[in-house]
Amino acid sequence: MLDYKLLEALVTVIEAGGFERAGVALGLSQSAVSQRIKLLEARLGQPVLIRSPTLQATPTGQRLLNHAQQVQLLERDLGRTLPGLNADRTRLRIALNADSLATWWADAIGEFCREEGLLLDLVIEDQDIGLRRMREGDVAACLCSGDQPVAGARSTLLGHMTYRALARPDYLAHHFPEGPQQAAFRDAPAIVFGPDDQLQHRFLAQRGYHGRFPYHLCPSSEGFVRLAQAGMGYGMIPDHQGHPLVASGDLADLAPGEGIAVNLYWHYWRHGGDFMERLTSTLIRKAQRCLQVPG
Repeated sequence: MLDYKLLEALVTVIEAGGFERAGVALGLSQSAVSQRIKLLEARLGQPVLIRSPTLQATPTGQRLLNHAQQVQLLERDLGRTLPGLNADRTRLRIALNADSLATWWADAIGEFCREEGLLLDLVIEDQDIGLRRMREGDVAACLCSGDQPVAGARSTLLGHMTYRALARPDYLAHHFPEGPQQAAFRDAPAIVFGPDDQLQHRFLAQRGYHGRFPYHLCPSSEGFVRLAQAGMGYGMIPDHQGHPLVASGDLADLAPGEGIAVNLYWHYWRHGGDFMERLTSTLIRKAQRCLQVPG
């Protein structure tokens, strides 16, 4: 059985960013915190922290952090009938895609975080692979495009985001004078979010093109749009960001009427207690409104 004083030391070292600051937070000496971590590692027979070049949890350590979050959520529910157990704050590690974070996420969850004292530890992952983090025990919940929950978890559809291939009008006139023809795709620079981003490939396949194409890699939702505005390429931009720019004439649609809808599913552990159920209910109610984009 886990010694939760040792687990508390691990959580505090990661949150505080070091042994000395963790000692201050726990009212212990730096040496005492270090001894607790060493004892935890000795009992597990493997390291829980990588100390250099930067302090971070090992895969085993991250699974323990995830377990600690779940215990904290259950204790929070118990604290509703035993107020002495209540903590001031709850921290939740969630994986979600950058486009959601840049658009609707804060509006959907902000009020809940304020009222419940929830602190977020957000892990940015492409919507196609966020579930991997949950499967590995790295996060307590995730927002992704996959609908099948991992063992011990639930999933629910929140809504969808529609992406369209947008670029500056003069870029389209230069690279696609006859519209989205296959020959043009071979030479026209695209913008891709990252190596796991498949939206561009899905769009090209939709147009019947499966060959290579030049592209910029830009792992930033806001930066992605800025590159398109600078005329550096065309890219799949969600309607939340794209509609105002198309309306203003800054960007134009390469293939009108051919958007790609990406479903967004909320995954969370079943043993997260009433707290996770309340959070999920809030997201279902508010995200569906936030994800509705005027046609």
